[in-house]
Amino acid sequence: MFLKGANSLVGHNGCSECPADVRQMHPECELAVVIGRQGRRIRAERAYDYIAGYTIANDYALREYLENYYRPNLRVKNRDFCTPLGPWLVAAGDIPNPMDLELRTYVNDEIVQQGNTKNMIVGIPALIEYLSDFMTLSPGDLILTGTPKGVRYVKPGDVVVAEVEKIGSLTNTIAGARQIDEDEQEAAARNSV
Repeated sequence: MFLKGANSLVGHNGCSECPADVRQMHPECELAVVIGRQGRRIRAERAYDYIAGYTIANDYALREYLENYYRPNLRVKNRDFCTPLGPWLVAAGDIPNPMDLELRTYVNDEIVQQGNTKNMIVGIPALIEYLSDFMTLSPGDLILTGTPKGVRYVKPGDVVVAEVEKIGSLTNTIAGARQIDEDEQEAAARNSV
């Protein structure tokens, strides 16, 4: 599990920075679960009662910053503007089976990841049960559920599209170090879910 700060999020059509010392930055298309009501110690069989809806997340990883598997790797997964989110929230009732949705990632129109949520190692109900056992889940909390296999490193100028069936497409552009304009990011953040 990784915890993320609010500054890691950026909206649809936003930019994510690839630091100058990074050559191994890759996208990870994920279904994002949005919690709709507060809960603690939620049983798996009641987990769906606590979900407001779903959106798309692109959870970039920067492999150069991986320290080891025994410490929280905040630098790998918690960079400013490196978690695009959106483009909208789809109500839980409009997704009858979130455990059977196709996921795809494209880099410059080339498919680089493809999978289905039915192949998740840990399903949504189990994730909610696990997390709520030691922390209270609150409305607006996000749970990113994992990504299909497939790694394609990105570089400045690349356009990345993450798609989740029944939700849509989330587009994001990779910017070079210090190319991201603060006004542009504020506008993109306002457009996020």
